[in-house]
Amino acid sequence: MTAPRVVGYTGPRRRPHNLVLVPAGEEGPRLSARIDPVLAARIGAALAGARVLGPAVTGGESYTRLDTDLVVEILAGSGRHSTLVVTRMR
Repeated sequence: MTAPRVVGYTGPRRRPHNLVLVPAGEEGPRLSARIDPVLAARIGAALAGARVLGPAVTGGESYTRLDTDLVVEILAGSGRHSTLVVTRMR
């Protein structure tokens, strides 16, 4: 399985609340569950140099779009609206 690509975030860039991901095999972006604070700090450091592409909306939630090569590992719940839980960066 290919790890989801990070295309944005919600909250402050240094400690994002959620990531916006494009999971393999899906067309559009999806919002992750709230990120663990320690992991959020590491992800924020990794996103520091990413170019901001501007605001966007997914699933009714506003987020900041980014141009980054960052991918993450997730646990995905089952069902139509499965929750994406970010477990670590790659």
